[in-house]
Formats: sequence, C-alpha cells, structure tokens
Amino acid sequence: VQDIVFDFGVKPRLSNDRGNAILVASSIYEACKYFELFQKTVFKGKCAVVTSYNPLARDVTLEETGANTETDKQFIYNTYTELLKEIDANPGMTKTETYEERAKTLFTKEPANMKLLVVVDKLLTGFDAPPCTYLYIDKSMQDHGLFQAICRTNRLDGDDKEFGYIVDYKNLFDQVKGAIAVYTSELDHSAGGADPEILLQDRLTKGRERLENALEAIVLLCEPVEPPKGELEHIHYFCGNTEISQDLKEHETQRVALYKAAATLVRAYANIADELDRAGYSEADIARIKRDLNRCLDLREIIRKASGETIDLKAYEADMRHLIDSYIEADEPRKISPFDGMTLLELIVKSGIADAVSNLPGGIKNNKGAIAETIANNVRSKIIKDHLNDPAFYDKMSALLDEIIADLRAKRIDYEEYLKRIAELAKNVQAGQAGDMPPELNTPGRRALYNNLNQDLGSNQSAAAAEGPEPYGVIPDSTLDLAMKIDDAVKRTRPDGWRGVHTREQVIKAALYEILKDVSEVERIFLIIKQQREY
Repeated sequence: VQDIVFDFGVKPRLSNDRGNAILVASSIYEACKYFELFQKTVFKGKCAVVTSYNPLARDVTLEETGANTETDKQFIYNTYTELLKEIDANPGMTKTETYEERAKTLFTKEPANMKLLVVVDKLLTGFDAPPCTYLYIDKSMQDHGLFQAICRTNRLDGDDKEFGYIVDYKNLFDQVKGAIAVYTSELDHSAGGADPEILLQDRLTKGRERLENALEAIVLLCEPVEPPKGELEHIHYFCGNTEISQDLKEHETQRVALYKAAATLVRAYANIADELDRAGYSEADIARIKRDLNRCLDLREIIRKASGETIDLKAYEADMRHLIDSYIEADEPRKISPFDGMTLLELIVKSGIADAVSNLPGGIKNNKGAIAETIANNVRSKIIKDHLNDPAFYDKMSALLDEIIADLRAKRIDYEEYLKRIAELAKNVQAGQAGDMPPELNTPGRRALYNNLNQDLGSNQSAAAAEGPEPYGVIPDSTLDLAMKIDDAVKRTRPDGWRGVHTREQVIKAALYEILKDVSEVERIFLIIKQQREY
C-alpha cells in the first residue's frame, strides 16, 4: 500500500492525474483488505474493489465469531455492505453491478477521480482502459491469464505514455516469459508481412536507448544555432530578432520543441538515474551525461526567461505541498527573498531594474546583450498576450518598444539609457496604462474604451488631423463622455452569463448601437468589451 501511495506521488502520469493503476490481489479477502487500507490514505473516494463477490445474507448466517472478531467471510460481507450502502441500483442491475459499472466508467474516462482498481480475476481480460499505466501484481499467475493481465497497460492515450509498467510482487518474471512464449507459439506466421512475434525487452537496455535518443535530439535541435553558440546566440535562435515584433511568436515552434525535448531527456534520465552503471555507462560517461543534462536545463531556463514564458507554479502548489508534507522532513521554512513566483516584469515594477537583472540566470545577467534581449522579449510577450484587452494602448507600447530597440541597435542611446527607458515601458505595460489618465477611468475596461475610442475619433476628425495627432493622454472630453456612456450602458444591460450566448450578446450590441450608430464600430468595440473581466 505504501509503495503504491508513493508511486502516485512521484511517478509520471500517476502524479499528474493523467494515468491510473490496477492492483491484482490473490483473493477476494485480500482485495477487500487492500481496499480497507487504501481508504485510510489519499485514495479514499478514488479507489474501488471489483471482484466476483455479491453480498448475500446467507454468506454469513452460519458464521460464528468470538467477541470483537469476525471471520474472513464476515469481513468480506461487511466491506461490500458498507461500500454499497449509498448505491442506488440501475434498472435491471444489482447494486454490485451498478457499483462496478460506475467504477469502470470513472477509471476509463476520469482517471483523476478513480486512481486505483483492486481486482482478483475480473477486468484482467477484455477490459480496455487507455489511462491504465501501472499494473501491480500480488497474485500467482501464469500462461494466458498472466499475458492477458499485463496487456491491460498497453493501450496508449497520449504522448506521455509510451508503454505500461508492471510491478511484480510475486517474482513472476520467468512466468511472464513463458506466457509470452505460449502466446507467440499460437500466432499465424503464414500470412506474410511483419513478423507477429511478441518481444520482451530489457528495461535497462530500453532505458539506455531512450536516454541516448533524448541526448541526441537536444544536440540536433541546437545544431542550427550560430557560432560561438553562447547564451545570446541561443536566445536569437529560439526567440528571434527583438526588432521584428512578430519574431517572438514565429519562433514559438522552436521553443516548444526545446521544452518537449528537455522534458523527454529528464524523464529518460530519471528512469535509470540510479542504475546508469548497470546500464553500461562508465564513470566518465555518467559525468558527461550529468553535464549535458544540466546544460540542457540551464538552456531551457534561459530561453523561458528570455521569452517571458516562465511557468506559473501556483497551479501546482497543492500537489507540491502534498509531496513535501508526505515525503520530506525539514525545519520550518525561512523566506530569503520577496520575489518568489514573480515574472520579470513584476520584479521590475516592484524592485526596480537593477534587482530584476540580478535575479536573472547567471548565463544571462553576465551578458549585456542577453539582458537587453531578455527584457525586450518579456515586454513583447506581455504585449502579445494582452493585446486584445486594449489594442490601441498595446499597439502604442509595441511601437515604443520598437523605437527603443532601434535606438539601442543604432547606438543612439547607451546601455544605461536603454535600461532606464525599457524599465519605464515595462512598468506601463505591466500596469496596462500609461501617463496621466482622467480620474474617472479607474478600471481597465473604462481605460480600454477610452484609448480605443480616442484612436477612432482622432482618425475621423479632419481638423485634428490637419494639426497633427495629439500627444498620448490629451483626449477630447467628448471621448471621455462617450467611454463613460458605453461603460454605463454595458453594465446596465448585460445579461448574466452573456459571453458565448448569441442572443445575450445581441442585447449588449443593441445597447452599443444606440450610442455609436455604426454597425462596424459596434462590432469593433464589442470585441474589446468581451475581453474585459469587469463586464
């Protein structure tokens, strides 16, 4: 039981709720005993026992026990009675059959809600469950039955499942080979084509092959990087040219390939990390592999920072806390930095450009060019991500970013001036606003309406056009009034849950048309309104 609980805390697929497992017990009594023990762990409510047993009163009528004891039959009967007491039988089915159908449905379709099935003989043949990744065997089995059982894990359901795992508590390895031999001897070899032999592969040999392939994939992926293949050259290859606004987005495929290749390498290494010598590696080879792995992880971190694609760990906080509480013993935590979990732009806003730069990885912060590229890419990433919220504002910010980068490249400004200007721009982009705004514009939605209506009015007023565009932040009062009218109309007329429901969206568009009197303008402003959480 502790083995399985531990595996679900650390093993791929089991730990991220993408996969689940089957435990084969040697008897119905042991299956029930397993089930009882699992109810005292994190599996409570996410584990089921499926056997051929159906509780009947006559099973225990003649059983005799002493004080505070129960026989095996009574234990089985009481276990089933307890787990079935909340079950309402489906038409034409018993409570036991209904319980088993629900368990199988959850197991195959919702692995996060049915992590483990404890079985004896049932479900070991003909049960197709692609999420099933691990099979724990605590029962003596042989020949066809054993082969059918181990095949429960061979259905693939995603890139993260290359094969299933068999955990053997009964030393059945020789029987596994025998079962495969029996099955293979019955295959038809006369049809031509591929040989239908069943192959039993050595885990360490296969693990070494996966590790070598993963290392080679990283090398091939980085081969096009320009010499001398330093941090800056890698940033250019995976993030593009900061002077071209779309380059960061267009190089996304290279970055995704790097992240996937790094994850594959980490998994391949972890599978045989404690057995590298047994897999045939020398001490020098092991040292080389560890260096290559660390270099790959450092590169991944540099590219993530440079592209502004760092992972938000808040979604994994509960899982990490569970692992820490379950398996790690340590003194009370002591906070040594106030910057945990912050993005680079958040660091710039909170602590200034100097502290933000000092928190970058060593490979970046020691290179002025890499620092400039990293900050620019983070600002660009934020602009691309939030552009739909306020197109006019973020278009202006994008133009300012292009101007700052061009000035640095043309050496019209020095590195210190670049940092000063990019820090100010980063603060504006992070805040979603720039300059002095009228006090009425105290929400992101109002500011977005104000900015985009101003852009529209500015282009339609010929007198203003003749005199040249007004500076940012200097906007006619009519635009402010119009923005406030639209804000009030949307908040007054919006139906509950209007997003994605055509008839409800039409209610808001009708209110916009009463103010704007232009169908195309209504559609343009509606898309901006749809992005604002406050509406």
